[in-house]
Amino acid sequence: MINGMNGYNQYGYMPLSPYAQGTQNNPNGLGVDAEKSARQGGECETCKNRKYKDGSNEMVSFKSATHISPQAAASAVRSHEQEHVSNAYKKAATGNGEVLRASVTLKTAICPECGRSYVAGGTTSTQIKYYNEDNPYQKELKATDKDKYGGMNLDLKL
Repeated sequence: MINGMNGYNQYGYMPLSPYAQGTQNNPNGLGVDAEKSARQGGECETCKNRKYKDGSNEMVSFKSATHISPQAAASAVRSHEQEHVSNAYKKAATGNGEVLRASVTLKTAICPECGRSYVAGGTTSTQIKYYNEDNPYQKELKATDKDKYGGMNLDLKL
């Protein structure tokens, strides 16, 4: 899980900037200084100082806070979250398990200074099912499944 570390309230959301609303004279919603900065292709101070850091206990990128430009944040965060998915598949393979599901969610926010939207972080959710063939309960479950499903399908040739 990776998070952009600035400006979030207690609910995990960044408050909207008054610059993000736009006006008749400024339809894209950027502030005057941010408008000039956007035309010049630069970043505002908030965007320049935004850093991303992984909060999980896995060995993945972004263990120390790192700056990513708003333009590169989406691909960098997506790539980082894919590391978590890869780790889940490796963990399942080494422990006689199967990955039932893996999903990645990217979170976006609006910069309060310049009004640009950016990828603020991401979350990876995985579910792994492990098989324990030595467990007596697992052996009994297999035996009852054999009785329950045996003869359920019948292939005949006439």
